Amino acid sequence: MTPAPILQAPNGEPAPHTRHRWLTFGVVALVAVGALVYWNPFGWGASASTGAAKRPDGSRPMPVAVAAVTAGPLDHTLTALGTAVARSTVTVRAQVDGKLSRVAFTEGQFVRAGDLLAQIDPRPFEAALASARANLERDDAQLQNALVDLERYRGLSAEDSIPKQQLDTQEALVRQLKGTVNSDRAQIQAAELNLEYTHVTAPVSGRVGLRQVDAGNIVHAADTTGFVVITEVQPIDVVFPVPQDAVQDVVQRMAKGGAMVAEAYGRDGRTLLSTGRLASVDNLIDTTTGTVKLKARFANADLALFPNQFVNVRLHLETLPDALTIPAAAVQRGAPGNYVYLVQADDTVTMRVPKLGITEGDRVQVIDGLAKGDTVVTDGTDKLREGAKIDRIAPGARADAKPGAASGAAGAGDDGKKKHHRE
Repeated sequence: MTPAPILQAPNGEPAPHTRHRWLTFGVVALVAVGALVYWNPFGWGASASTGAAKRPDGSRPMPVAVAAVTAGPLDHTLTALGTAVARSTVTVRAQVDGKLSRVAFTEGQFVRAGDLLAQIDPRPFEAALASARANLERDDAQLQNALVDLERYRGLSAEDSIPKQQLDTQEALVRQLKGTVNSDRAQIQAAELNLEYTHVTAPVSGRVGLRQVDAGNIVHAADTTGFVVITEVQPIDVVFPVPQDAVQDVVQRMAKGGAMVAEAYGRDGRTLLSTGRLASVDNLIDTTTGTVKLKARFANADLALFPNQFVNVRLHLETLPDALTIPAAAVQRGAPGNYVYLVQADDTVTMRVPKLGITEGDRVQVIDGLAKGDTVVTDGTDKLREGAKIDRIAPGARADAKPGAASGAAGAGDDGKKKHHRE
């Protein structure tokens, strides 16, 4: 095939539209080359422009955040959601029927055990007491007369002046009258007790709630609502569950006589409401939740805790004086179990499976497998592999940043070993 002739101007030069076409192709090519150089997707000139040079095997160092294994005191605590419970809750009810003549308390006030709360009309009970006492006097007089006759009959019986049957009858009468007198005395005690019940007093010390009945109403011992509810809030208890796996730690600490401090925090988990002590452990495990209930007691001097209030509880079991810890972010979970990436001297990483202990906040205890001063990767572990080369970045920098930018951030703070910047 014969190629198409190139159009030329009369003076022998290419036509104007042909020159424009070649000029456009040249501009596009220059832009493409410039973009490739700028973005550098193939690592051209990396050592000169970004400092993130490839390794001999062609891989690029991975930017990661690291942290050192440190030693220091570590608190062993248990956290749970608990409920404040009044130490005692008593519904004050009438013990006798009658007219409520007076209410002697103010809603919400604090009362002591024995303080007068209400008064029931005592007049019917005073009359009943007087009647019982009168019956006792009458029956006691009859008893005394029967006792005199009994002594006389005994003397006459000894002289055979009266039949033996008459003496036996008199002895039976005396025993009957003694029983009547004892019954009268019991009736007096019951009447005195009922009269005492007309003075309704506080059975425990605490805060009274809302009044459930007003003066002038007829109250009955069978009423279920009662006058008022008293809750004992000083001290107050907080009940909270802990996992069954932690029960042995708690029981062992209690067996040693150690007082475990319990702290109650507000809903935000930061506002400390009150500090108390662990009081008791329940005697069974809840099979539905796998937890055991614990009870802590708080003095509640400032009334910061209220019955039925939800609080965040932090129970301090013990303080480990010199525990090795790493950030919780360094611990990865996979087929080997819990593992970390340990940074070696040549800035390569190796997988290590340490034995871990308790977790407190954002720190995890290391029992075995790491030493103080070791460095572990805390961010950027998703693309790491055994033996991978890393590029340390400054704390707070994004581990998923571009390798060049990450290297530049790390170089400024890595003891001057690496400094990368875009020229």
